[in-house]
Amino acid sequence: MTMNSKTVKTNYVYIVKCNDGTLYTGWTNNLEKRIKDHNDGKGAKYTKSRRPVVLEYYEKFETKEEAMSREYAIKKLNRKQKEVLIGRTI
Repeated sequence: MTMNSKTVKTNYVYIVKCNDGTLYTGWTNNLEKRIKDHNDGKGAKYTKSRRPVVLEYYEKFETKEEAMSREYAIKKLNRKQKEVLIGRTI
């Protein structure tokens, strides 16, 4: 990589299963850290009282905008559609 090269960060959309059985969808550019943050109570307000969370699904994107657009689309899905996306019935 040359000095003028732009560092490419991978962006992720993810679905976690919360301790109460609900699903939460988000996006990040550091998946491992984000899941840890959720479990440390530093993630989203929604997951703070529903710990621990378990990563169920993720997709990779080149840009933040692509990831955010996909996150929005997934959040519009109902529970059954999310289960199909994850690939199993919860």
